[in-house]
Amino acid sequence: MSALPERIRRARALSRTSQLALANAVGVQRSAVAQWERTAGSHPSMHHLLAIAEVTGVCLEWLGTGRGQIRPDDGAWTPALRPADYAQDDIEEECLNALRRLPFSLRKQLVATISLMAKASADGK
Repeated sequence: MSALPERIRRARALSRTSQLALANAVGVQRSAVAQWERTAGSHPSMHHLLAIAEVTGVCLEWLGTGRGQIRPDDGAWTPALRPADYAQDDIEEECLNALRRLPFSLRKQLVATISLMAKASADGK
């Protein structure tokens, strides 16, 4: 069983993603990805581990533990949550799908903007 840094590097290689591209997609600096891939480096948070698995298309269990399949079988990949389970209409579903494709740092900025707009609307401005 390989160590976490090796699995992160392998996942990135399988998806043909550079350290910089992975960092941008996950919402961290490239140096963080380099640290994650070093034997004596730091480890990603669970939030970042989930994002790495999603971006590279590998199974989270394999990435985190080394057990199981590296990639899911065709047709076996089912999301744990579907936007339609929570969206109240088509516009909300489209927003959720788009939001999930953004890096974490942009998500935070977008949510702050929407919150300000909602507050201004509620205040009648």
